[in-house]
Amino acid sequence: MAKKKKNAVSQKKSLRTHRQTFTLNDEENKALNRYLTKYKVQNKSKFMRETTMLAIIRKFEEDHPTLFD
Repeated sequence: MAKKKKNAVSQKKSLRTHRQTFTLNDEENKALNRYLTKYKVQNKSKFMRETTMLAIIRKFEEDHPTLFD
């Protein structure tokens, strides 16, 4: 049986090596858990990462310098 070659697409180009942590109070945690349950979010880490990065990217786009203002 021949060995399968690893597909270049399946290998991740960007490894997540920088850990970020934050804390929530009881009400924030309750709201987050309610959201995750209501919208059936299966991967909490992915949701938090995508939500945070989306907010950051939107802010960068809003604040980009323009030629005529």
